[in-house]
Amino acid sequence: MPDSSPEAVTCGEAMLLMLAEPGVPLDRAVNFRRSVAGAESNVAAGLARLGHRARWLGRVGADPAGEAVLSQLRADGVDVSYAQSDPDAPTGLLLRDSHPQRAIDVQYYRAGSAASRLAPEHIRAEALDGVRLLHISGITPMLSPSAAEATAKLIELARAAGAAVSFDPNIRRKLAAPERWTETVAPLLPQADLVFAGEDELELLAGRGADETADWLLRGRAHTVVLKRADHSATALTADGPRYDQPPFRVPLADPVGAGDAFAAGYLSAWLRGLPTPRALAEAACVAALVVQSATDTDGLPSAAARDRALTAFTEGGDSVQR
Repeated sequence: MPDSSPEAVTCGEAMLLMLAEPGVPLDRAVNFRRSVAGAESNVAAGLARLGHRARWLGRVGADPAGEAVLSQLRADGVDVSYAQSDPDAPTGLLLRDSHPQRAIDVQYYRAGSAASRLAPEHIRAEALDGVRLLHISGITPMLSPSAAEATAKLIELARAAGAAVSFDPNIRRKLAAPERWTETVAPLLPQADLVFAGEDELELLAGRGADETADWLLRGRAHTVVLKRADHSATALTADGPRYDQPPFRVPLADPVGAGDAFAAGYLSAWLRGLPTPRALAEAACVAALVVQSATDTDGLPSAAARDRALTAFTEGGDSVQR
C-alpha cells in the first residue's frame, strides 16, 4: 500500500488572485483572470506538480473564494485535508496587474481574513505525522499575533516529527513596517535548517550584511543558506564549507511574480530527492525560469519531466521543441 503521509507540509495564507489582462494597468483593467496566490500554497503546488506528496495547512473563508482556492490546490495535487473553512471571516483577495516591462501594482485585501485568524489550536499534531520537511514564510507570523503563535507551534511540531524546517522571509512591505518585520520574523531565522532569502531581506532582518548573516546562521542550526541576489543569480552557502553559485537562465519575461516561490519549490524537490547542492540550485533556477514565462503565480509550474526537459535545453542547448 503506498505511503499516504506527506513528504512536505506548508502552512500559510492562500488568497484568491484576480489578475488583470496582460499589459493593462490595474486601474484600467476590465477583464480579470481568477487564480490562487500565496507563498506557502505556491510552494506546495510546485512540489506536488514535481511529483511530491505535499500538504497545505491554513484557513480560508466558508465562501465561494475559499472553495475556489481549495479546488485549485486539489487540482494541483495538494493535500488540503487539514485545511479549515472559517464561517465568520472571508478569504483574502489579491488584485494585481501583469506587465514584463513596468512596475506591477499589487493590492491586498486581507484585513480580518480567515488566514489572519490562524491560531495554535488550529494546528493538529497529526498533520505533520511522517513529514520530512516543513516550509514556512515570514508572511504567516506577520498576519496576526495568533498566526505568529501558530507558526511557533508548527516549528515545535516539526522538530518533534524529526522534520527539517525551511524558511523564506518573503518580506512584503505593504504588510507592515520594517521594524515590525524585524521584531516578528528575525527570531525565526536561527530556527531554520534551510533558509532562502534575498540579500536585502537578510540585511533588513539582521541589521548587517547578507553574507555575514548567512555565516552566523550556518554556525547555528542552518545547514544551507541560499542567497537570492538582485541580478537573479543565487548562491548556496553550506555549513560544511563549500559555496555554490547559480546564474539565472535567461528567458522571455511574461510575469515575474511567483519566481521566488517557484525557486524554493525547485530547490526543495531536489533536496527531498537527496540531490547535491549544485543540482538543487540548477533545478531551482529552472523552475523559476519556467514560472516567469507565464501569467499567475502557478501557471508555469512544471512537472518533473517538463523540468528535466527544460533544464537539459538550458544547460546543453539543442532543439527546444518536444516532438
